[in-house]
Amino acid sequence: MTADSVRWGILATGGIAATFTADLLDLPDADVVAVASRSEASARAFADRFGIPRAYGDWEALARDSDIDVVYVATPHSAHRAAAGLCLTAGRNVLCEKPFTLNVREAEELVALAREHGRFLMEAMWMYCNPMIRRVRDLVADGAIGEVRTVQADFGIAGPFPPSHRLRDPRQGGGALLDLGVYPVSFAQLLLGEPADVTARALLSEEGVDLQTGAVLSWESGALASVHCSIVSGTPRTASVTGSHGRIDVPHTFFHPDRFVLHRDGREPQEFAADPADGPCNTFRHEAREVMRALRAGETESPLVPLDGTLAVMRTLDAIRDRIGVRYPGEAPDDDLTARLAPAG
Repeated sequence: MTADSVRWGILATGGIAATFTADLLDLPDADVVAVASRSEASARAFADRFGIPRAYGDWEALARDSDIDVVYVATPHSAHRAAAGLCLTAGRNVLCEKPFTLNVREAEELVALAREHGRFLMEAMWMYCNPMIRRVRDLVADGAIGEVRTVQADFGIAGPFPPSHRLRDPRQGGGALLDLGVYPVSFAQLLLGEPADVTARALLSEEGVDLQTGAVLSWESGALASVHCSIVSGTPRTASVTGSHGRIDVPHTFFHPDRFVLHRDGREPQEFAADPADGPCNTFRHEAREVMRALRAGETESPLVPLDGTLAVMRTLDAIRDRIGVRYPGEAPDDDLTARLAPAG
């Protein structure tokens, strides 16, 4: 790593890896130097597509490559623990796609590995790095709408997805909750922290994954969050936070908005729009910039996406899965989801 360039390795070659890599190539201080896949042919095709110098047909070769400053893990989330763990153990810094892992046990193992080896680790929760979401968080923290009373957020896509699709496959951590529901849950916890209690209901598929899930999160303050996710119905994909003196409405695709509206009692609504100087909002560049900023500063985690916050979201996702009865084949027998609930208070 130099003042001019941070060297990236890409682990996996699917759609999200391609989108992230394309965004990295638009950053003058990012240099994509290697890619790995379980298939050498896939890695080589990806490398040729993006002009990447080195292509590896196995993950371990990428993890051992000391010419890499940070690895972006873009596998299906059922493989995040193995892929990110391999890289951390080899001394690489890691940006790991969301959801961070299948469950909080796996998440705790990755955090422990990062801290043991003194490596940087961050969940790729790009929403937290979006300038407009950061502005929403700051306004709420500054009391612009008073004490937060309720949060609403939803993320649903219509599909339909066949049983063979990864979103329907329990072996790949399928279902709406981990793939889409992580966004509404993360939005609520960005503003309110970890909930004290969780209730949830879901429609399950024949394969045993959730086709749609609704949950109510509650806090000791009396605040409530209503979150919904679906892979069988397209939802508005909006979010709102209501306080004792006003409300903030975030429009369609709330997880990468370019505007939102602040309503305050007794005042005209105020629209906040993205600063063109920040670049597009629907991009992974913001999280990539944050990773590179942190690495240059010698930080082992990002204040925008702290590891304790990632663990708290994973505990909530575990609690929701406990309520709706979803478990994955790859989970260890001792993964007691009921023991992973948020602490009271």
